[in-house]
Amino acid sequence: MSALNILALNSGSSSLKFGLYRVDSSSAEKLLSETVATADHADTMTRVASVLATSGMPPPEAIGHRIVNGGPALRQHCRIDDAVLRKLQDATAFAPLHAPAALALIRFAQSHFPGVPQVACFDTQFHAGLPDVARVLPIARELLSEGVQRYGFHGLSIESIVRQLGDALPHQSSVQLPERLVIAHLGNGASITALKAGRSIDTSMGLTPSGGVIMGTRSGDLDPGVLVYLLREKKLDAAGLEALIDQRSGLLGISGLSGDMRRLHEAAASSRDARLAIEMFCMSVRKQVAAMAAVLGGMDMLVFTGGIGENDAQVRAEICNGLSWASIRLDESRNRDVSNPLISDGASRCQVLVLASQEDEQIARHTWALLA
Repeated sequence: MSALNILALNSGSSSLKFGLYRVDSSSAEKLLSETVATADHADTMTRVASVLATSGMPPPEAIGHRIVNGGPALRQHCRIDDAVLRKLQDATAFAPLHAPAALALIRFAQSHFPGVPQVACFDTQFHAGLPDVARVLPIARELLSEGVQRYGFHGLSIESIVRQLGDALPHQSSVQLPERLVIAHLGNGASITALKAGRSIDTSMGLTPSGGVIMGTRSGDLDPGVLVYLLREKKLDAAGLEALIDQRSGLLGISGLSGDMRRLHEAAASSRDARLAIEMFCMSVRKQVAAMAAVLGGMDMLVFTGGIGENDAQVRAEICNGLSWASIRLDESRNRDVSNPLISDGASRCQVLVLASQEDEQIARHTWALLA
């Protein structure tokens, strides 16, 4: 199949990243990209169409969507039709922060680009082969048949890191895909994943993207007794509990100021709570990295990606300084200037890298492959 112009739509809970790519069997060339707020999905799609129309770029011949979770019925990337839309609607409970926005975006894209084939790319596909020891949750067995299990997320981002390592990074002959790899995707949403020979064998997020490490506004893992207490003593209903866990917790809940790590750094000199939020985040990540190293029986490489992972040298240093027992040593100058992805020094037995997440390109590649 010849090259296609593919529009990749990466819908988050509060923003939309989109990119236009020229994709064939061997490459994906980025023609343009932008991030816009998603307060109103109709306006957002209008903005996307306007940017494409005024850019002088060719119109999209296919559209790929990032879907956080399609539930148990949708684990493989697929072309979107009415049956797939119904299954996505049924699976909204598995990703309540993201699924409604993604569904709205698909429908608006269908109206703005009628007749253009659309593809759903699932963040959960990369983790579909999790071994039972990681996949099965320690609750009543009958719930497993209803899809209550560990799904894992950030799969498109993780897959893009594996692809970059597998392609042998330019000018980095000493860097290659290791046997025991831990990827820390750190952004407003954050997760830690253990990979053995390029395959996911454990990951910090579970049934939904709310679990695992502390995040911008999400709590991460909690004692389940806290939830029972809030239901019983504070009389929270499901909507109130969900709002607390997903929108008022994490860095925002700890600091009382913001879920944005940049604002917390600015406030840290005068705010003890801002400092505490940063410290708790770094400890939360460090504990999960250590847990994944235990799952793997050691760690050959640690990769940081995502908005915080790629841009926050202070957070990377604080996380790694507590992992010296794993023979991790950062080169301070490399950590400050990540033009070279390798930031560990020569004495570090575990390589540490900073690589940009390429979710949008991964969406475009999968869309081409599916239509091809």
